[in-house]
Amino acid sequence: MNIDQQVSLLMQGTEYGDEGLKQAMAEELRERLVMAAEEGRPLRVYCGYDPTSTDLHLGHTITMRKLRQFQDLGHEATFLIGSYTALVGDPSDRNRARPILTQEQVAENAVTYAEQAYKILDPKKTSVRYNGEWLAELSLLELIRLGQNFTVQQFLARENFAERLGRGDPIFLHETFYSLMQGYDAVALHTDVQVGGTDQLFNIVVAGRKLQQALGQRPLVAIITGILPGTDGVQRMSKSTGNTIPLTTTPEDMYGKVMSLPDSAMGQFMRLVTRWTPVEVAEMENEIAAGSVHPRDAKMALAREIVAIYHGGERVVGAEEHFKKVHQMGGLPEDMPVYGLKAPTGLVDLMVSAGLAKSKGDARRLIQQSGVKLDGVTVQDVSAVVEKPGVLQVGKRKFLRILLTMVE
Repeated sequence: MNIDQQVSLLMQGTEYGDEGLKQAMAEELRERLVMAAEEGRPLRVYCGYDPTSTDLHLGHTITMRKLRQFQDLGHEATFLIGSYTALVGDPSDRNRARPILTQEQVAENAVTYAEQAYKILDPKKTSVRYNGEWLAELSLLELIRLGQNFTVQQFLARENFAERLGRGDPIFLHETFYSLMQGYDAVALHTDVQVGGTDQLFNIVVAGRKLQQALGQRPLVAIITGILPGTDGVQRMSKSTGNTIPLTTTPEDMYGKVMSLPDSAMGQFMRLVTRWTPVEVAEMENEIAAGSVHPRDAKMALAREIVAIYHGGERVVGAEEHFKKVHQMGGLPEDMPVYGLKAPTGLVDLMVSAGLAKSKGDARRLIQQSGVKLDGVTVQDVSAVVEKPGVLQVGKRKFLRILLTMVE
């Protein structure tokens, strides 16, 4: 690719909330790419991930996909695990303070992060670092000197802090430390480019660039990506709202969840979580608009692409056939799990025991919302009892074959 093509690819899916800032970052990126080519060295690019839970979902992969694009262009990518920033908690996308995690919780959550990230990143070209390496060494005096570069007004002007202040909700002092810590990550890594979502705009554009400049480094280029909506197509993908597509889920479930997306969300998914180029995305959208490609067929192409990325191309056909059989033709999956019924059991208890619901309250909610079927018939009685063999369906994609188990 020439420089213009590289800039087009790397800026695809970026959002800054200000066209002037976007153009400025694109121009700075162009300058860095030219400089790197002239100096014969790769750019140093990183993105940080706080291990606040054990599993990553498709929303986390947007920035990983951007790191991979830099890798494919020959640049150095660092996958930074926020072993110390996670102890503070990022307030950027929150309307209240995050709960404080222990070092043990953070360490446990971080165990599988790199392994999951390697579904996208090239392991041979990825440097995995932990920001505790340098943040743990900062003295109180050094932290105070970092804070001298910012005003309280700058933090209070942030949208989520301003909203909390307006409601009279507390803003804890430790929450302001987060931006200083993340900004210092950029300094410690001598980074040229930092990738992050729109919720990280302040941390990257204000804190990171300003601290680098204050400490004698050239300010980084901020690549700010859009936020992926969840399967509802509206709210951001988040485990707390239950609208995620986990990286560790099965090919069949992943395919089905992509197919459940509203048509309006397809463009964002195409730009943010596929390997498609800007030209390929534009062509697909133009064909949909012109009526030459049905939205369903475009969504199936999107589902095939996403399954191929995380499970390999050889699993795509089976996932698609499973979807067609179960969802388009009303069939039942052949490989559904089996539950041995030893005695008549309440439906709510059975759902929890079989892992089809997180709790009894969740099971009751699913039943009340007409999301549970037994042998194809919707169950609406939360006190229903299961006492014979059959097939239990929860939602669109969860099936359970119930068999009687002999008890001596």
